[in-house]
Amino acid sequence: MKAKYVFLLAFCLLAAVSTQASYLLIPMDKSQTNHLKSYGVAYWLLQQEVEVSWLLNYRGGSFMCVYNESFVSECKIRGVSCQVLADVQAATVLSQIARQDENMCEIKLNKAPRIAVYSPKNKLPWDDAVTLVLTYAEIPYDVIYDEEVYAGVLPSYDWLHLHHEDFTGQYGKFWANYHNAQWYKEDVQQQEAMAKKLGFSKVSLLKLAVAKKIRDFVAGGGYMFAMCSAPDSFDIALAADGVDICDVPFDGDPMTPDAQNKLNFDNTLAFYNFHISANPYEYEVSDIDIDPSVHRTNRNSDFFTLFEFSAKWDPVPTMLCQNHYQVLRGFMGQTTAFRKDKIKPNITVLGENKAMDEVRYIHGSYGKGTFTFLGGHDPEDYEHFVGDPPTDLNLYPNSEGYRLILNNVLFPAAKKEKHKT
Repeated sequence: MKAKYVFLLAFCLLAAVSTQASYLLIPMDKSQTNHLKSYGVAYWLLQQEVEVSWLLNYRGGSFMCVYNESFVSECKIRGVSCQVLADVQAATVLSQIARQDENMCEIKLNKAPRIAVYSPKNKLPWDDAVTLVLTYAEIPYDVIYDEEVYAGVLPSYDWLHLHHEDFTGQYGKFWANYHNAQWYKEDVQQQEAMAKKLGFSKVSLLKLAVAKKIRDFVAGGGYMFAMCSAPDSFDIALAADGVDICDVPFDGDPMTPDAQNKLNFDNTLAFYNFHISANPYEYEVSDIDIDPSVHRTNRNSDFFTLFEFSAKWDPVPTMLCQNHYQVLRGFMGQTTAFRKDKIKPNITVLGENKAMDEVRYIHGSYGKGTFTFLGGHDPEDYEHFVGDPPTDLNLYPNSEGYRLILNNVLFPAAKKEKHKT
């Protein structure tokens, strides 16, 4: 009888603990074993139609949802740290976050965003940080390029990524160093063939049309994220609408005379008052980018700081800056950083290197949508060269630089009413 009583008591205690363990917390501070796959778990939960709370500024921007044993199992399978919280513990956390003297906020994520990556179908000798981290985090995405964009597929997606693309039609300004390389010749051939197929006489005209489609996608409520050479070349292409800024090596004829003074900065999203590079031998499209030699000489001191925003009043930039470090290691790219005097005054600066007087991370609104630009090519490879192997993210599961990309991936999942400006 006594043994039966002990068994019943133990069963009741277990049931009580199970009842109280009502929430699952995925911490995102330095205690997290795999920050990058944590975003994948959050996305997976959204796919299961589970509402996820993004706890801005709480332990590095943690995630919380209702408890389910299968959710814990998924975390274990992916190597993600998680904690089971009783009702009272979760209530205490939310109460702390709600306090007016705490710079924290709870954002509800309620829908897995549909993701598209703008990337060429042919193999080029460099990788894409966004596709690397999406694959590693097990977040699904579709690859689309000029033909799909021009055909009008963008409205079927919530989030679009652009990486290492030259929208000016100058093939990344690789001509000087790589015009005899087989990969360069094949890329030019395929780009020209696509332009002809879609009815354009030049690649630059096709890229401009694509840039306009993407701009319309943002204006209609889409979210765009761009890195490396995409941010500045995108705006340059828009500014050069009706102006030929490609020299003979790129399109077979000279540039429009006095092309610089014919640029229209009203067309751009983020940058203005920039000067294009008219030299086909120069590995730059404009002076938006900081001189790369500055970074090579200051490599050991190349860091940038994320701004701290009011989580309750400015949740959008706060979401985009969630991290377990506020000071991040810098990394180079074809476009590494943005000159402050080339950024429009209505743009929000998210991260900068004040000592070097440069901006690395910006955000803005256009129409009903938003865009975020991040300088650099690969957060875990300081100077990524053409032909270098892709970064193995198994070696960097806690990368603070790659976290910025994944913040942007989850950003569209937030409830619209939470977006304040």
